[in-house]
Amino acid sequence: MSEERLYSITEVAEAFGLTVATLRFYEDRGLIRHSERRGRVRQYSREDLARLAYAQLWHEDGMLTLTETSAIVDSERLVDRLELIAAQRDAMLEKIQKMRGAVAVLDHMLGCRTDRALDCPMTGDYIRGRVDATLDGTPHTTDFWPESG
Repeated sequence: MSEERLYSITEVAEAFGLTVATLRFYEDRGLIRHSERRGRVRQYSREDLARLAYAQLWHEDGMLTLTETSAIVDSERLVDRLELIAAQRDAMLEKIQKMRGAVAVLDHMLGCRTDRALDCPMTGDYIRGRVDATLDGTPHTTDFWPESG
């Protein structure tokens, strides 16, 4: 029976595109574990590497924070994991909507050919409305980009 191959922390860091310090940080946070030590060198099994790849799925591909990643990786019940994932997805969709609005503003500004931005009918109306709302003490609720109807 052959012994399972273990990978040094340096080999793992290189293979996964991380630094040794990052792997140590992940261990300190409880995100990953090493199977054993040989001398002072941490050694990782394929199972340890699978947990690292699973964490990378959430952190890098899913764009979650390390705290959010840890919560999902450590969840033991499907219902808990799905609740965490749904909350993150909803937050991300909200951010995407805001980013679409920001891109629309930037696209308009790139295409606007007035010398003074406030002379642009769209930009000027928006800015005046924002100032009026601020001075009236009311929330400014108008988006820069009017909804197409």
